[in-house]
Amino acid sequence: MLEQLKRLQSGIDGLDVLLKGGLVSGASYIVQGRPGSGKTILANQIAFNHVREGGRVLVATLLAESHDRLFQFLSTLSFFEPQRVGAEIQFVSAFDTMQNEGLDEVVRLLRREINRQKATLLIVDGVLNARSRAESQLDTKKFISELQGHAAFAGCTVLLITSARLDDGSPEHTMVDGVIEVGEELHGSRSVRRIQLRKTRGSGALSGLHECEITNDGIVIYPRLESLYSRPSQQDNPDMRRLRSGLGGFDEMIGGGLPESSVTLLMGPSGVGKTCAGLSFLAQCTPEEPGLHFGFYETPQRLRLKAQALGHDLLALEDSGALHILWQPTTAGLLDALGLKLLDAVERLGIKRVLLDSLGGMARVATNQARLIEFFSALMNELRARGVTVMATWEMRDLFGSEINAPAPELSSLVDNLLLMRFVEINSELKRVLSTLKMRDSTYDPFLLEAVIDERGLRLEKTFRNATAVLSGTAIPTADR
Repeated sequence: MLEQLKRLQSGIDGLDVLLKGGLVSGASYIVQGRPGSGKTILANQIAFNHVREGGRVLVATLLAESHDRLFQFLSTLSFFEPQRVGAEIQFVSAFDTMQNEGLDEVVRLLRREINRQKATLLIVDGVLNARSRAESQLDTKKFISELQGHAAFAGCTVLLITSARLDDGSPEHTMVDGVIEVGEELHGSRSVRRIQLRKTRGSGALSGLHECEITNDGIVIYPRLESLYSRPSQQDNPDMRRLRSGLGGFDEMIGGGLPESSVTLLMGPSGVGKTCAGLSFLAQCTPEEPGLHFGFYETPQRLRLKAQALGHDLLALEDSGALHILWQPTTAGLLDALGLKLLDAVERLGIKRVLLDSLGGMARVATNQARLIEFFSALMNELRARGVTVMATWEMRDLFGSEINAPAPELSSLVDNLLLMRFVEINSELKRVLSTLKMRDSTYDPFLLEAVIDERGLRLEKTFRNATAVLSGTAIPTADR
């Protein structure tokens, strides 16, 4: 039987997920990144979380900067508890010792303080200065080796903080058990923070780049959704019962309704009625099987007014617990943060229906468009596994025309049902048409339907019996048969 490594939880949810349980107790890690990348906040956040769990921390700095200045900056963050400084967390400056007496004396100083404080976590800030003070790579290796040895003997985990981006073959990298790198990149005018586990000896981890941000609570890390849910967390529900779509006349054409735990993508140009159809879908929610509107372009108040004009009382549904609304602007945000926010709401509120309005709005915050297919695939598979029936919208650019562009390469293959809404001109009158392009789990009537929107909501009628070329945008009337 394999022995499980003892873990020291960082208290940062996303980081513990990346590390598959937390830091390995007694191991040593480098936290590296350019100045301002957040590494000092990360280390101190781990320190204060650790003492709340009963641990003791020694923070040693090899920098000339005073501790008072550090406390001034940390005081703006919610995890900072000044009453713990000098008690469970001890701060020691080793800068003068390093400058005047060398690295060997720094090791002796830290060894004494680890034993005196009974520290279970040691943080050394300013390792770059130690590297500069060393006369050779061998001296650097000796410094880290002796520090690791004394800490491990005392059962103490070590975090070494450096502002240098060390190469994989550097003496520091070869000596430590793990390397955590934080950084910041510009995407257009946006600045995006990222974290990467470049080395995790003896332990699994979620590899690759993951987005993070610094908030009033410290660093928040959002693991990449496709790495976190490379496989759904639960088995799919084998029950294929049908749920009412809310679209008048549609359920009879698809065998009784939308299959439970399916994903329906509704494509169409702006103003064609995609959100109206989605509101009809959500109007079928009950307190026993609640729904969620996860939207980007319309605020909750505007959404309620629109629904009221269609005969849907969203406030009543919200008051009964049958409906929840989460709105997020497209001007800011991180893609994985949105995905995790959606999944958290589904779990917390017991959601069974989701209107995701729209996938395009969600995709706008992505800094790497190439991973959208993997992201949406993981998200939809996880929602299916949790028994959620999803309707998502995607805005097409062209108002008229016969050409139909897929919303994104391979995205249409990820959904179970694909519906298309278009504008069509017939007899100098503008109409809306809905067509079913794909139904994965049922047969369906392929007839083109007119989508009529009025104060009673959205209903579908077989209007185009005597017309051809409807999907071209300009229908041609034919003789009555």
